[in-house]
This record gives sequence, C-alpha cells and structure tokens, in this order.
Amino acid sequence: MAEEILENTVENPIEKTTVEVSTAHDDFDWNVDKRNVVTYNDADRKMYDVQYSSTLKTIENDEIVKGTVVAITNTDVVLNIGFKSDGLVPLSEFRDIEELLIGGEYDVYVVNKEDRKGILQLSRKNARMLKAWEEIMDAHKTGIVVTGKITSKTKGGLIANVFGLETFLPGSQIDVKPITDYDVYVGKTMELKVVKINEAIKNAVVSHKALIESDIESQREAIIGKLEKGQVLEGTIKNITDFGAFIDLGGVDGLLYITDISWGRIAHPKEVLELNQKLNVVVLDYDDNKKRISLGLKQLQSHPWDTLDKEIELGSKVKGKVVNIEDYGAFIEITPGVEGLVHVSEVSWSNTPINSREYFHSGDVHEAIVMTLDREERKMSLSLKRLTEDPWIKIAEKFPVGTKAKGLVKNITPYGVFVELTEGIGGMVHISDLSWTKRYNHPTEFTKVGSELDVVVLDIDNDSRKLTLGHKQIEEDPWDSFENVFPIGSVHEATVLHADDKGATILLPYGLEAFAPKKHLSKEAGGFLAADEKAPFKVLEFNRNDKRILVSHARIWEEVKNEAFDAEVKEKKVEREKEKKVVKNLQKNVEKTTLGDLSALSELKEKMDNKSANDAKAVAKEEVKVETEEVKPVVEEAKAEEVKVETTSSEDATESTDEKSPE
Repeated sequence: MAEEILENTVENPIEKTTVEVSTAHDDFDWNVDKRNVVTYNDADRKMYDVQYSSTLKTIENDEIVKGTVVAITNTDVVLNIGFKSDGLVPLSEFRDIEELLIGGEYDVYVVNKEDRKGILQLSRKNARMLKAWEEIMDAHKTGIVVTGKITSKTKGGLIANVFGLETFLPGSQIDVKPITDYDVYVGKTMELKVVKINEAIKNAVVSHKALIESDIESQREAIIGKLEKGQVLEGTIKNITDFGAFIDLGGVDGLLYITDISWGRIAHPKEVLELNQKLNVVVLDYDDNKKRISLGLKQLQSHPWDTLDKEIELGSKVKGKVVNIEDYGAFIEITPGVEGLVHVSEVSWSNTPINSREYFHSGDVHEAIVMTLDREERKMSLSLKRLTEDPWIKIAEKFPVGTKAKGLVKNITPYGVFVELTEGIGGMVHISDLSWTKRYNHPTEFTKVGSELDVVVLDIDNDSRKLTLGHKQIEEDPWDSFENVFPIGSVHEATVLHADDKGATILLPYGLEAFAPKKHLSKEAGGFLAADEKAPFKVLEFNRNDKRILVSHARIWEEVKNEAFDAEVKEKKVEREKEKKVVKNLQKNVEKTTLGDLSALSELKEKMDNKSANDAKAVAKEEVKVETEEVKPVVEEAKAEEVKVETTSSEDATESTDEKSPE
C-alpha cells in the first residue's frame, strides 16, 4: 500500500526538482541511485510523511480493535485493522461463525504489533474473552440476569457458556431441590446470575438457584404475611428425612416433624408418607425472622385419648404391641396414640431382677391388666403379672422351710445365684451356701445361667417376698466330722491348688481346702512349693465356725531338725555331767597332792570348762585319755600317799594315846 503511494507520487517531484545541465552526458540523472530510488529534500519528506501517516492507525499491544477480513487461507484469516500491515488470526478462532465471508468485521485483540518476523499478531479468542470478562464483571456488580448455554458436564456441576466465556455452575446451584442427573441439562440455555468471580484467573461461578430463590423469597414473604396459627393449608411432600418431612406450600416450605405426623409412634416418616404426596396440614407455629414454619398433621384428627373406649377402667384386660422399651419398663400401645407403661416390677411375681430390654421386643403383642388410668393426664400403667394369681399367698404351704427342690438358675451376681423354683417364685443362694468345703471367688465357678440346681428353702420373708435358699444344705455339714479327722498337729498328704505372694490354697483329703501362708511353703532344700506339688502338711489351726484350716509344710521338717538338735545337746550335757562327777570324786579322794599334781588337775578342769558345746565329744575323749595316761599315776600315787597318811595317822594316834595314858 505504501509502495503504491510512492509509485503514484514519485513522477511529479522528479519533474519539479530536475535541473537541466548541459554536460557531456545530458541523459544521465545523477540523483537516482542504483536502485532507481529518488532522494527527497526535507520539505518533501515531511509532506509525504504526513500523507502516509494519515492513512494508518496508531495501535498498542493488548488493545481490542475492529478488523476487516481481506483474505481467508487454509489455516489463517487475514484482517485489515488499518495498521501498516495486515494481521493474521488462526482460522480455528472463527469456528463459531457458520459462514465466514470476506469483508466481515470482527473484534480482535492485538497480541503483538510486530513479532520477530515482523508479522502483526492478532487474536479473536482473546478479544472475546476480554470483552466477555468485562461483561461478566458488570453483571456481577449490577446483579443483572445473564443467559448461558450448558456446554458440558464436569465434576460437581456444569460448564455454562456466558458471553463466550466458560463459567462454572455448581450442582448445588442448579435448582432449589437436589439434582442427581446433570446430563439432562447439557445443551440447554438457562438464565443465570453471576455469584462469584476470580479476577486473577478470570474465573466465574454462576447460579440458577439464586434466581429461583429470589422468586421464592418474594412468594414466601407474601405467604408468610398471610399465615396464622391454626390455618389449614394444602402442600406437597418434597423431601422426607429421619426427623420429618418438608412440605411445599406453594413457594414456601414448612417442616412436619415426625412427632406431629401421627398420634401413634412411628419409627420413620416413610411408614405413613410418600414423596410428592399431597395432604392438608395445619400451621402450628412460624418465625418471621428465621423464616421457619412448623406444620402438623395429627392435629387435624381427634386425640385418641378423647375417644378411648369408656369400658376400659381399672382392672380391665387390654391387649397391645410393644412400641418403646426403656430400662425401667416398656410402653404398650393399646390403640394408636394411647399407650400404657409396664414397669419391670409388674412383669413377674418373682423378685429376680428383670432386664426390660431382654424381656421385651419391639412389636411383640402382650395382654395386660390396667393398674392405673388417668384420662385427663393421659397416662396408664399396666401389669403382666396380675394376669395370674399371686403365688406368694400360699408360699408357706407349697415351699415350707426345709423343703428340698430343684430350680433353674435365672441370674448370677458376684454375691450369689438367683434360682427360680416355679413361675414367679424364686430365691437367692448366697455364695457361701454353695459348698461346705470349697470357697468360690465368683458363683460362675460353680454354675451358670440356665442350669438346674438342687436347693433347700432356708427362710421365707413374706413381707419382702424373698426366699433364702441353700445348696450345700442338701448334705449334712461335714465339718462335724472333720474336726476329728484333722485335729491340730495332725499331718496329711495334700496338694497345692494355687499359690500367690500371700500363700497357697491346699487341697486336703475329702476335698477340704486349707490355707498355708507363704513362709509355711518353704522347702528344706530351699525354695517354695508351687501349684500342683504334693507334700505333707501339718494342721496348725482348725476353726470350725469360720470353716478355716491353717496348715504348714515347713513346720514338719523344722520340727524334725529341732528335735535332732535338742537330742544332741542333751547327750552332750549328760556326758559333761558325767565328766564333772568323775573329776569331783577324784578331787574328794585326793586331799593332799603335790604342787605339780594340783597344777595338772587345775589345768585339766580349766580346759574342760572352756570347751564349746560343739567340741564336747572331743573334750570327753581327751579327758578319758588324760584319765588313763595322766590321772591314773597321780591316783595311784595319791592312794599310796593315802595309805602312808593313814599309817602315820595311826602311829600318831598310838603315840598320843601312850602319852596321855599316864595322865
């Protein structure tokens, strides 16, 4: 284009500026270069620049401009935007145009005025996105309703084309009611409201539900403005939950609680209601601030207590099914909406504790006797046991004290066993009355629920309706004879049943159990007796009243050891006494001894006295040896000296007599 302008304007200037010079070569133009380009002076150049610039537009990158299609190729569309060169747009960006013609005008986005190849880069897609985003932002600010076409389904919702830009329509924003099938909306055109935008990533969220809710809100305000308590309205069930049903009242929803559906008990609203069912309901309450409406269905019917059969009175027999079970009893529905309570104490004449959750089952049908009836308070108590005669009236005749019977174990507690003798009659066997000889930590070690047990009636308490039973009393008390079989000091072969840090339980003959403290389980060789070991035990204590026997294994070998030691000590003492007696006799017989002899005897005595008890035998042997080797010569010498002394004494006596005789 610029070249055409130059070609058209190049002739006249040449004529004006060419100066004829008479030279040798008059036909040569020295102002034309080798490319046949004419040079211009400054004034002409400025003139031509103005003429050229007036034919072009000034554009900038990231700008949206109008472009005219001048050519169409297999891959691109050539557009003239009034710039110095035409721009190219990929043909794929015009795929939404059914018939693309030369001369058509479209908005395009200037990506780059001149790339590395000198080409003007344009984009119709960017222009559409930028323009669409501006329109979407305006719609978000002003809240106007836009139109979008659902193009596809995605995770969690739908994709809607709004102004040529893809937006996200969440599944929860499609309608006021839950939507499960998104496919039915693909291809449809919907009115939408822009509810959220993200300028950073050019993303928008739209909603169809918001438009519906705005319409509903206006209808809701109109309906609520006319509501009154007690007003009866027609509605359609739109949703059913565990706690009730939501009723569409024609643009506004109300909640029908499960307790207001029926006078009788129901487990779930689906038992009596269905989706899309039309029914009349009464307005119970409404809240203008919270926009809540409470509805009732049963209130449209008379209360069952008001129409209860007049023939039902105290003592009447009624029949119904179990509708609710609590720890303290069960509720039986006589007619829908009329219930009576059967307390656990009114189930059986027996005093055996009853677990209502095990005895009653929901839906079971029972007959009962009306115990109390209050029509104003709408309360009734029932009894099952009153259907039969009270067996405790003739209990003393049927089960007098001392009666032996067989009963069924109904319950077990840590302190005893509850046994049922007949229907409604039972008593407890205390854990201490299970066995004469064995002690149980828990009654389950002896019996179990459902087993039969032989018992004896020990006592009858008519006021408390209690029987005291015993099992061990079936047999005579063996402790009367055990006192003679296991006297204190007797030794018996027994077995260790189980042991702990305090001691062990010992199984004696005849199945009798005794206790041995820890220290009495020690063995002579060291250590302690363990479970299942057999050993002799000595009875240390026998308490008939407390049914307690104390035994010891250690006492047996300790006593044997002590007896041997005492015998040894006694023997040594006897020998020592004999030795002392011999020495004493020697000392008496020897009145005069030499100094050396007396010294030997003194040393012998001192040596004997200083000997320890453990060396008694050695001392005795040594003394015997001394007697035979040392004492014997001394004794013989002493005897000789004694004879000499006696002779001398006799002579002296004679002389004395002779001397005295004259006198």
